Amino acid sequence: MRARFFTSLLSAALLSSPALAQNNVAVGTLTCTGGQGVGLILGSQKSYRCTFSANAGPVESYTATVTKVGLDIGITGETVMVWTVLAATSDVRPGILAGSYAGAAAGASVGIGGGANVLVGGSSNSVVLQPVSVQGQTGLNIAVGVAGMTLR
Repeated sequence: MRARFFTSLLSAALLSSPALAQNNVAVGTLTCTGGQGVGLILGSQKSYRCTFSANAGPVESYTATVTKVGLDIGITGETVMVWTVLAATSDVRPGILAGSYAGAAAGASVGIGGGANVLVGGSSNSVVLQPVSVQGQTGLNIAVGVAGMTLR
């Protein structure tokens, strides 16, 4: 029941995002791992190690800080998040993902669980991170709210 609620919430967020309505091109995949920690009632802040595999070009490494504002209660183990990276052009320069992102987030886990995050930002808000699949996480956690991420 909870998973259906979170899926509905995420679907509404995805459909209402104006950035996703643009004619963006898939330019690669961003994979982030980490995020162990404790969620507080009003939010959380967690760190991740990320790699961007561009369709054309070298693999880039990033560090990420993800902040959730809203309901985030519980403890999570290592989380893996995978996004398709969409941009206005297929001409991707090094470091294009560096910057701040914002969007909607939802997730739940009891033992093994999942969630999803759609984020818009990067260089001049020209990058969209669209979930390839829901994130995988372990622990006991419920989270829903606004997510922000900074990639460096």
